[in-house]
Amino acid sequence: MAEWRVAGGVTVLLKRDDLIHPELTGNKYRKLRLNLDAARAQGHRRLLAFGGAYSNLIRAVAAAGTLHGFETVGVIRGEEHRPLNPGLADAVARGMRLTYLDRATYRRNTDPDVLAALRREFGPFYLIPEGGSNELAVRGCLDIVAEIDVPFDVICCPVGTGGTLAGIAGGLRPGRRAIGFSALKGGGFLDATVEDLQRRTFGRRVGDWSIETRYHHRGFARSTPELEAFLDDFAGEHGWRPDPIYVGKMLFGLSALARNGELPHGTTAVAVVTG
Repeated sequence: MAEWRVAGGVTVLLKRDDLIHPELTGNKYRKLRLNLDAARAQGHRRLLAFGGAYSNLIRAVAAAGTLHGFETVGVIRGEEHRPLNPGLADAVARGMRLTYLDRATYRRNTDPDVLAALRREFGPFYLIPEGGSNELAVRGCLDIVAEIDVPFDVICCPVGTGGTLAGIAGGLRPGRRAIGFSALKGGGFLDATVEDLQRRTFGRRVGDWSIETRYHHRGFARSTPELEAFLDDFAGEHGWRPDPIYVGKMLFGLSALARNGELPHGTTAVAVVTG
């Protein structure tokens, strides 16, 4: 893990999960691994995944289908736009079939009638929920903590749908805590989301964890000049530029907590680069 010293006497260790697989990077590898095993064990030949037009999960599921012999369907929020953006074009090039749901219907993507309509159109499928976050995804993310073989006090990750944080917190030993950094504006609801995932997976809330909602930089897939300048400086120091949607916001927020004295002097924090 690379080391990054920030203000306030805090040391940050960068866990580069974005490098663990050439095509299924970071938390998408973690979330999909056990789900792919389950799909195969249940005899499924087709994966169906929900996501926005710029969803990393959609690309990852398309890649997983190619690598592991599944047909794939991507259910995209909103209207179709041509030409396809690079992420969706890549998914289609890998054989994924795309379909679109208006935003009102998409918000009901767990409702039986919506899923039944998709099964009538595409046939039987193994469902990958939005963001890939379900009980198997949470269990897959337990490995993130198990792989860390150096002492640390705090572990941090970006939060979109909550599965990564739920798993990381579930794998913590006493005395350690996890901080999730919301990529979404108005992310206060994520506490309930993460707790629900943990209760479904472990039967109870597990671990010492919290979610920071101050560093969303105007909301999902948005940025600010302050964030962009921070990422430029980071790239100059480390030779790679984190994405501004998830990882960049986490690193900015972690640096701010250290600078403001909200992390004790001498803290060692692990920042998970989720891809």
